[in-house]
Amino acid sequence: MTSFLRSDRSRPVAIWLFIVAAMVFAMVVVGGATRLTDSGLSITQWKPIMGALPPMSEQAWRESFELYKKIPQFQLVNPDMTVEGYKGIFWWEWAHRLLGRTVGVVFAIPFVVFLIRRDIPRRLIARCAIMLGLGGLQGLVGWWMVSSGLSERVSVAPERLMIHLGLALALFVVLIWTALDAWSGSPRVEERSAWRNWSLAFLGAVFFQSLLGALVAGNDAGMVYNDWPLMNGGFFPAEYAGKGLWGTLAHSQGAVQLHHRLMAYALFVGGIVLAVFARRDRPLAEGSKQAALAVAIVVALQAGLGVWTLMAAVPISLGILHQAGAAVLLGVATVFAWRVRRP
Repeated sequence: MTSFLRSDRSRPVAIWLFIVAAMVFAMVVVGGATRLTDSGLSITQWKPIMGALPPMSEQAWRESFELYKKIPQFQLVNPDMTVEGYKGIFWWEWAHRLLGRTVGVVFAIPFVVFLIRRDIPRRLIARCAIMLGLGGLQGLVGWWMVSSGLSERVSVAPERLMIHLGLALALFVVLIWTALDAWSGSPRVEERSAWRNWSLAFLGAVFFQSLLGALVAGNDAGMVYNDWPLMNGGFFPAEYAGKGLWGTLAHSQGAVQLHHRLMAYALFVGGIVLAVFARRDRPLAEGSKQAALAVAIVVALQAGLGVWTLMAAVPISLGILHQAGAAVLLGVATVFAWRVRRP
């Protein structure tokens, strides 16, 4: 074993996990593009193995298009779509699924190799195995989400979209945290300050805000109330309540956008406060202070980008950037929460 490996640390393992985290980030971005282009229902069958190949002939394209023509999205939204137009939405969804399959391979094969070589620190083996299982579950959840839009809806159910994105982001967080653990090893002394709780609370708030964003996306709620800071001239949207509590929380365009706005304000203030207090806390390690500053910068940029995206009525380019920004903020918050545990 080379000199830079210890029993509780493996930098090759860390690099592998960072690479997988980067690929999950790419999946989140491509998934956002797939939703924004209304491409997610273009492939109406789930074929985990054979589905890796796109249609290879004009006849195969026509057969795939005929399957798409049977679902409500085509009949009610895209009745004039041609085969050529169908190809445009097909490739986004196919790329998203192919990337998901690739992530699974890039995680599973090195995991087995590292296990055989005994390179993975013992304390991280179970965590890696759980991530492998959650990755497989993500494929099932993805199809469960898509299936919700194949019979009675013209898009996927917002709550299923939220679960699908939430699982991807949870994997993203655990991958980064585990990679940092593998790179640095277990801490010789673990910091016991209040920053442990505050950093985790902020990380949880960022994750929750990402889920609220998924509900906004699933309801196309960014297409309404496009003024800011008011909502059609008022602080409270006129059409807030839906049918029942769940209908309001998960399906009302006014409600989901208001909740996303309010949480964004809280995160903006919280990120700035964290950075200010971290800078003033002399015992706090310099690396933690720098991470807190990064959190404040990213949360400010993400808030500004969110306002811009909303007021522009969510053009595809800004919508993709905003979803990518959410993942970046989650990653930076993860690094901060991890770093404050080490003196």
